[in-house]
Amino acid sequence: MKSRTSRRVKDVMSSTYAIVDGLMTVEEAIGIARAKEVKALIVNRRHSDDEFGVVLMNDIAKKVLAQNRSPARTNVYEIMSKPALCVSPEMNVKYCARLFERFGISRAPVVFEGEVMGMVSYNNIVIKGMVLDSTQ
Repeated sequence: MKSRTSRRVKDVMSSTYAIVDGLMTVEEAIGIARAKEVKALIVNRRHSDDEFGVVLMNDIAKKVLAQNRSPARTNVYEIMSKPALCVSPEMNVKYCARLFERFGISRAPVVFEGEVMGMVSYNNIVIKGMVLDSTQ
């Protein structure tokens, strides 16, 4: 019988991510996203009992640009999704993909003991994590 190793989120996640403050303007956040070359921003917790948030570039397009709001006068907290659905670095990638499907998301922060380790997306899972043996 073959020994099978399953891929974990930590094996496929991107270690390139950006954390922003919720009080920052969308204009400032876009600048950080450009500089870091990321497609999503993690919104930092304000205190230890708070949760992380997420802002995707399509959130900015839908909630700021499409509604003719000023990026210089709109704060990140006004358009972010919070709480962000965070995943464990030890989660099996197939369960991460199922979680994404169930909740209609495409990427999530990877968090271990309250600290962000990276971001994982469908793209990471497919490109880096596909295992040809698809046993359940």
